[in-house]
Amino acid sequence: MPICPPPSESSDSGSRAWIFHGLALGAAAAAAAAAYLYRRPRGFRTLAVGVIPARYASSRFEGKPLTLILGKPMIQRTWERVMLATSLDHVVVATDDEKIAECCRGFGADVIMTSVSCQNGSERCCEALQKLGKHYDIVVNIQGDEPLIEPEIIDGVVMALQRAPDAVFSTAATALKPEDAFDTNRVKCVVDNQGYAIYFSRGLIPFNKSGKVNPTFPYLLHLGISCFDSKFLKIYPELAPTPLQLEEDLEQLKVLENGYRMKVIKVDHDAHGVDAPEDVEKIEALMRARNIQ
Repeated sequence: MPICPPPSESSDSGSRAWIFHGLALGAAAAAAAAAYLYRRPRGFRTLAVGVIPARYASSRFEGKPLTLILGKPMIQRTWERVMLATSLDHVVVATDDEKIAECCRGFGADVIMTSVSCQNGSERCCEALQKLGKHYDIVVNIQGDEPLIEPEIIDGVVMALQRAPDAVFSTAATALKPEDAFDTNRVKCVVDNQGYAIYFSRGLIPFNKSGKVNPTFPYLLHLGISCFDSKFLKIYPELAPTPLQLEEDLEQLKVLENGYRMKVIKVDHDAHGVDAPEDVEKIEALMRARNIQ
C-alpha cells in the first residue's frame, strides 16, 4: 500500500525537488554527525597499541598476574577483555618475568620482555614501545590486574586523547563507592569543568572540614588505565620523580606536576581491580553473578 498518493504530473517536478532537497539535508546531517564524532585533524593519533605491563615481584601481592580467577590466570582474563577493544591495532604483554611470559604465550598473547629496572608500568610500556619497532601514535597502558575491564572504556580513553590535541594523557574514572572512601588502594581524582584532571590521591578528595564522607557528593574513583601520546611516553621516563608523585606513589601525578594536561572520561564501571589477595574472592563473586565463565 503506498504511503502517499502518487503525485500528479503537474507536481512531479516539485516532488523531485523536495526529494533531492531531503537527500541533501540527510547528507549534510550525516557529515555533521561524523564531524562531531571525529573532531580531530585527519590522520591525528590514529594508530594505537595496547600494552599490559605485568611483573611477578610485587610487595603487596607477589605473583599477582598468575593468580587464578575462576580457573584462568588473571593476566589472561585481562588480555581477553583488552582484545575486544576496537580502537587497538595491536596488543602486547610487557613483562620481565619468564613465568609470566610463558603463561601468556600459552594462551596466544604477544609478549615483549622488558628490563627488571623499570620503576613502574609506564616505563615498562615505554620500553615495550621501543622494542616493538613500529610507530604507534597512542599507547594504552592497561593494568594486568583489571580482569573485568570493559573494552568500551579502552575505546573511550583512546577517543578522548584523539579529540584533545592539548592533552598528552587520558584516563577514566567512575563513581566511588562510600565503603571505598578511605581505602588507600582506591585512587580518587578530581577534574575541572572541561574534564581535565586536577589531582589524584589515595586519600579522599575533595575532603570536607567535617572529616566525613558527603553522601551527596559525586566522588570519583580512578580506574587502572592510562592512555599516552607516544611522543610524550618516550620522554616520560626522563622526567625526574616529583614530590607529589613520590608522596602519593601515583605515576600520573608526575604528568600533572610537570604541567602537562590530562583528559579524564567518566564511565559506569562497578568492578575493581585486584590490589590484594582478598580482592580475588570479590571479583570471582561478581563474575559468577554476571555469569562470566
